[in-house]
Amino acid sequence: MTHGLVIKNTGSWYLVRTDDGSEVNCKIKGNFRLKGIRTTNPVAVGDRVSIIPNEDGTAFINGIAPRRNYIIRRASNLSKEAHIIAANLDQALLVVSLVHPVTSTTFIDRFLATAEAYRVPAVLVINKIDLMDDDDSREYLDAVSYLYRSIGYTVVPISAKTGEGLDNLRGLLDGKVSLLSGNSGVGKSSLINDLIPGLELRTAEISATHDTGMHTTTFSEMFQLPGGGYLIDTPGIKGFGTIDFDRNEVAHFFPEIFRCSADCRYGDCTHTHEPGCAVREALERNLIAQSRYASYLSILEDSEPDKYRKPF
Repeated sequence: MTHGLVIKNTGSWYLVRTDDGSEVNCKIKGNFRLKGIRTTNPVAVGDRVSIIPNEDGTAFINGIAPRRNYIIRRASNLSKEAHIIAANLDQALLVVSLVHPVTSTTFIDRFLATAEAYRVPAVLVINKIDLMDDDDSREYLDAVSYLYRSIGYTVVPISAKTGEGLDNLRGLLDGKVSLLSGNSGVGKSSLINDLIPGLELRTAEISATHDTGMHTTTFSEMFQLPGGGYLIDTPGIKGFGTIDFDRNEVAHFFPEIFRCSADCRYGDCTHTHEPGCAVREALERNLIAQSRYASYLSILEDSEPDKYRKPF
């Protein structure tokens, strides 16, 4: 029996890099299920697996090592099934831009709350700072950076175009398994090509020759970084974060709200209308940002029973 790491998922096949460095196309043997969660893909990129080689050079995955963590998203809006995006992550990086296009703080907050829910440390990467060259946009960049740093998040302003800040980012990635996410147009592909020289050609090649399943399946791929560690790219991740939050737990995923909630009069305070709410008092004293509280309320609203959850 051989052991290895799942580095790509294309739906029915999994590409496994074995401990001796070879890459093997594998299928699943047996029935793997996460307790209480029905998933479209029982094995995910980042999983450590055991495989049984076949005579034709392929293999069967017959075991998965226990996961340290994982991140899922809903397979579809009305589906009860989930899709595991990746497993065994050291961190999740959200690439945003504050100009052309503007990433909304609601999207940022939902991503961060989802990462908190899955106990994956999150990093905010602000791209396109080369376009923020006037006083107003610089002020906005400083304000957004300050807000998230004050909560406790690492914020890395960069320009994939000029290379500014990339060394700081490389330092954070070296030796770690990192998930990379972001809305379309924020420069994620350019950034990946900056971080892993020569990859652009390889991804174009794969797209051109791959079977049609690629267009209908959400697949993830793990790339080795020059400085050690891995970067997991996740195409088609627009609906990231559309998971079912328990209404009573939403506040747990906003660290600054959770810290303040310890002083609320009621243990089950929703921080919306109750007397003696320490969170709303902190909000009035500007100790919690209005934008963060608005994001908290929007997730609470999404968590209403039977509400139709739109992807964002």
